[in-house]
Amino acid sequence: MLLQRGTLWRAATAALLEQEAGFRVVAQGGSVDALWETASVADVAVLDAEVPGPCEIEPLCDKVGQQYPDLRILFLMERLVGDQSSLWRQAPRIGMLATESSPARLFEGIRRIAGGETVLDPALAVAALTAGSNPLTDREREVLRKSVDGTPAKAIAAELYLSIGTVRNYLSRAVAKTGGRSRFEAVRIAQDEGWI
Repeated sequence: MLLQRGTLWRAATAALLEQEAGFRVVAQGGSVDALWETASVADVAVLDAEVPGPCEIEPLCDKVGQQYPDLRILFLMERLVGDQSSLWRQAPRIGMLATESSPARLFEGIRRIAGGETVLDPALAVAALTAGSNPLTDREREVLRKSVDGTPAKAIAAELYLSIGTVRNYLSRAVAKTGGRSRFEAVRIAQDEGWI
């Protein structure tokens, strides 16, 4: 099963996987919702860590583990941020590879995680271990992540069931803590530091 942003990237990755001996893509989708439709027939789910959906990564992994304990998840991610480092404890059921990995490394990662081995990209581990401590609270990170693409405070408030003033307060504190001059600069700084 393959869940990845962008139809073109998803189709290209699926075609690549289908050419490898022993691999069969049983489903693909562009959101977390697609996972629940076919989780029972897949051995490994390859998920883009930024794929849109209603769940954050850790709650999603917990839910999958409860409902489909035999399903292995291999995340493709640009960086491992502090609040995702707790996923290491779920190895070997959960694995992580950098999005910059080669196709051969992806094939190897899928085979290893399907075989019950731990898959953790060394570059992600080093980046997580050397990142500075995160000054942002969980809620500030959540609100900042929601504003990455310029989503207005009103829309973020509605999605998180908060008041607009509360969202603005979280954004203001995040800007101050990151040392940014605007929420867009705060997002950039937080992403560069691996905080979101």
